[in-house]
Amino acid sequence: MEAKKEIKALIWIIVLFVAAFFLPIENARFNTAMAATFDLVKWYAREHVVLCLLHAFFIAGVISVFVSQGSVLRYFGANAKKCLAYTVAAVSGAILAVCSCTILPLFSSIHKRGAGLGPAIAFLYSGPAINILAIILTARILGFEMGLARTLGAVSFSIIIGLIMALIYRKEEKVKMGEQMNIQIAPEKRPMWQTSFHFFTLVFILVFANWGAPAVDDRSSIWYYLWAYKWYITGFFSLLLGFSLIHILKIKWQWVLFGAIATTISAVLSSNFIENEKFAQLVPMLVGISSLTIITLKDKTDDENREWAFATWGFAKQILPLLAIGVISAGFLLGSTHDGQTIAGVIPNEWIQWLVGGNSIFSNFFASVVGAFMYFATLTEVPIVQGLLALGMGKGPALALLLAGPSLSLPNMLVIRDVLGTQKTVVYVSLVIVMSTIAGLIYGSVF
Repeated sequence: MEAKKEIKALIWIIVLFVAAFFLPIENARFNTAMAATFDLVKWYAREHVVLCLLHAFFIAGVISVFVSQGSVLRYFGANAKKCLAYTVAAVSGAILAVCSCTILPLFSSIHKRGAGLGPAIAFLYSGPAINILAIILTARILGFEMGLARTLGAVSFSIIIGLIMALIYRKEEKVKMGEQMNIQIAPEKRPMWQTSFHFFTLVFILVFANWGAPAVDDRSSIWYYLWAYKWYITGFFSLLLGFSLIHILKIKWQWVLFGAIATTISAVLSSNFIENEKFAQLVPMLVGISSLTIITLKDKTDDENREWAFATWGFAKQILPLLAIGVISAGFLLGSTHDGQTIAGVIPNEWIQWLVGGNSIFSNFFASVVGAFMYFATLTEVPIVQGLLALGMGKGPALALLLAGPSLSLPNMLVIRDVLGTQKTVVYVSLVIVMSTIAGLIYGSVF
């Protein structure tokens, strides 16, 4: 046993030495890919972790701790009415407006609470795919027919893929149904409306804190005003969160007031002394999240409040390392595209553009595969596809990319594998790619 351990260590040393010895630092493509990797990691850390993921972990913690198992089983469980379960799961994206990585802690949470595989998968796909902002942006920039096709495709895909997954693993689902029939559901600790109020307050903070600028500077548009006043709206929902902490979770008002004052002071100071607007926005968010963490950890009135903080940390600990590996891999292989700039990865962008022209089976399939493995932050897929269309990408492959891209990514796949296992992850990813390919072929033939 000891000898095997030493041999394994020796092999790792040899592998690392050979990799370092032959490191192709003189190769321009390699250096560009490394630059893309660090650029994507830096951008992801600045733009996505604080405003998106940390909030998502707290929301997942709410589901894990405050949403009773009975509620999850009632709407998503293996014995729930399929019509209700899939409808709720399929329209969730219109409410959440999250990306393929932000949906992961929420999916992991409902899966652990006993959601059926089909509804859970429908929720996993629909969360990032049926983003109402992205749908509107698609229709305005890429055309009404593309926006409509994306909407119909995303809604139907979430239900169909969920049903197929449930069918493939029906034996496991039958076992789960039998187990859930025997579960003794504890009575609700608090009225459902209170838990829902607390949950959706956090959801709306997540939505408006990440509300992106409209593509067109149309000051008569409601979307422009929602963006222009998004921090005031976020502040309003933060006040509602304070109300929820005091009156629903029964946390001492002095602690909540202290956190609110600290967050407000940090917002005023950062806006006056930090020139970079994006950095200035991150400071009060970090102070607010830190305050919420301290408040819940220090609370002694209800053990569930401390459990909320520990559950949030549990999701962060499970998901963040896998996302980091995925972001680094995606940046190195496929490059970094954001804020109007593109840095190529090891795989040349010219190859991708050449391979997705026309409307062949291969071009649609290739677009689906590339979309599935690339990482798209919320709304960024639209300008990327717009640029690819200008370079000769076919309309069918464009739709295939829009249907596969936002719902999947390499970081996303790594986390799903950790939750569902390798086999189910491969089946799920394959279904998304195949259905996106078919949808692209049909759309490309019609338009």
